[in-house]
Amino acid sequence: MSKPIVGFSKLSKTEKIDWISKSYFKTPEHAKLVLEQYQNSDKKLQQLHDEFIENTVSNYYLPLGVAPNFLINNKLYTIPMAIEESSVVAAASKAAKFWQSRGGFKAEVISTTKIGQVHFMYDGDFSQLQHYFNTIKPQLFNDTNAITQNMRKRGGGVTNIELVNKTNKLDNYYQLHVSFETLDAMGANFINTCLEQFAKTFKNNAANFNTLNGNIKIVMSILSNYVPNCLVKAQVSCPIEQLNDDKNVSPQVFADTFLQAVKIAEIEPYRAVTHNKGIMNGIDAVVLATGNDFRAIEAGIHAYACKNGSYSSLTHASVENGIFKFWIEIPLALGTVGGLTNLHPLVKLCLELLDHPSAKELMQIVAVSGLAQNFAALRSLTTTGIQEGHMKMHLMNILNQHDATPTEKEQITAHFKTNTVSHSAVIEALHNLRGL
Repeated sequence: MSKPIVGFSKLSKTEKIDWISKSYFKTPEHAKLVLEQYQNSDKKLQQLHDEFIENTVSNYYLPLGVAPNFLINNKLYTIPMAIEESSVVAAASKAAKFWQSRGGFKAEVISTTKIGQVHFMYDGDFSQLQHYFNTIKPQLFNDTNAITQNMRKRGGGVTNIELVNKTNKLDNYYQLHVSFETLDAMGANFINTCLEQFAKTFKNNAANFNTLNGNIKIVMSILSNYVPNCLVKAQVSCPIEQLNDDKNVSPQVFADTFLQAVKIAEIEPYRAVTHNKGIMNGIDAVVLATGNDFRAIEAGIHAYACKNGSYSSLTHASVENGIFKFWIEIPLALGTVGGLTNLHPLVKLCLELLDHPSAKELMQIVAVSGLAQNFAALRSLTTTGIQEGHMKMHLMNILNQHDATPTEKEQITAHFKTNTVSHSAVIEALHNLRGL
């Protein structure tokens, strides 16, 4: 067990690595070697990465893949995906190819409003607080003019401020509930800066408002990652007879079974969580590749999945008049300017790959990626089963875990083209090949 360390953040990176290696690992030399191997040989590039966060000791790599053939609103995309899970990129690519010949994906942004809140406590009469808010509201806007000036020039800014009474949930609890339009920026820093100014103005002027008979105590000022009014919808549709594919299942049976699978996810939370996790495989991979905050996206989307009182599927399906339709509607607060989008070389490359999309266009691309991933998963689940394709993609990971040579990989891969893949079966085949 290591001892506490004082002043760790003030150590050089080399000193940090030395202390970690000697304090926690049985073979410090190996730990140090691994940490150093994953650093970039380009010192300027490595310094850029070092300054993204604090106490950096190395880089943590994820594979960056691409899924081609996505036809979205009649424009063809190759979508970048940063993810470590096998079969995700392959599944997305297969779904993209399937729908490319059936009209492609259609997507639209429904709304782009984002939310921030000033949370405060007030122990006086609500009617007097309401009167104070109505009086001070114009000044709240005025005091943030310098902050919002550039955003307003581009058509964004603060769109509304409301006083919300939450005392039925928590004694003396109120909010300033603020709506924002941040255009191509995700806008977190912009929103939080505005909110802190609102809190300052609201608190400081209360002391001069003689009829206010209670005390205002600001608790915190922060944006919300729940953005139910920042919505995008993506969908695919085709006549049922066009659902023929290589699964040897009739189009009508496929459509009927697919609909039942979606309906189960709509009413059964145990299934819905896994169902939506698959959707997030596609969404998170693109969000990460484009330098956006996948944790914020995850939190907001899963909250949206509960909007009707029970956790439910994010996707929906129908068959009407012989037309199969599959769609998703989700909240997405994304940006294509600011943050890592202007700093990380691979993020900049990924955005260029997508033809420098606006935030609205990126919302559509991300939603489509989630829909495609879910279509691919349900297509496998309701026909051959999920493991056949997934385990074949996972085969290389198992072989790498056991240091298979290139020749062994080639022979084992050929063997499992006609045999069921499982971890134990791969190990047995590898042992047989090695004469063990």
